[in-house]
Amino acid sequence: MMLSVIVPVYNEAKTIKQVIDRIIAVPIEKEIIVVDDSSTDGTDKILRDLRYDNLKVIHHSSNRGKGAAVVTGISQAVGEYVIVQDADLEYDPADFLKLMEEMQKGAGDLILGARFTEKYHGMSIPKAGNRFLTGLMNILFGVKLNDCFTCYKLMRRQDLLGLALGSNSFDIEIEIVAKAAKKKMRIAEVAVSYNPRTYQEGKKIRIIDGIWAALRIFKFRLS
Repeated sequence: MMLSVIVPVYNEAKTIKQVIDRIIAVPIEKEIIVVDDSSTDGTDKILRDLRYDNLKVIHHSSNRGKGAAVVTGISQAVGEYVIVQDADLEYDPADFLKLMEEMQKGAGDLILGARFTEKYHGMSIPKAGNRFLTGLMNILFGVKLNDCFTCYKLMRRQDLLGLALGSNSFDIEIEIVAKAAKKKMRIAEVAVSYNPRTYQEGKKIRIIDGIWAALRIFKFRLS
């Protein structure tokens, strides 16, 4: 029952070591696959200096986007289950256990880690944007989700491979849910902790990204 943890990373030198240490601390059989998407801030050097038996590091020769890094990671995974962990400190890997518990109970074929629950604290604009985009997904794909854009999406590796993912950018989050919904997979959610960064701390999502995401939702619905 091994879990493959894929960590796409681009310019996260300040946090990457701590994130990996937190993943290692989770008491579950796992492998960690870090895909460095051609970082320029020293992240690649930090990764080359790490030595863990269950850590595999892959370096992209050019910056190809988060989706491409996730797809690369999936291609190298051997665990029965797969989850993606962002390389910042917004998500807590300890929540892997919650998602795995739901999967083992048979709650769904795709288990999402919902951030925007009553315990959420953080910036209101990203929350409002996520609610709008998740609402759009709910309407167009006939699902009832709280947070379809969460990084935490746990699936069996064979099911994930069956989605034939091809997104290169952040729309990988949309593609996974869209294709799972089209395949009539059961999607469940479990609340997870979330400590959002500010823009000053390196938050990369902007309003223009929300507009782009809405267009991509329509694209995946019509494709």
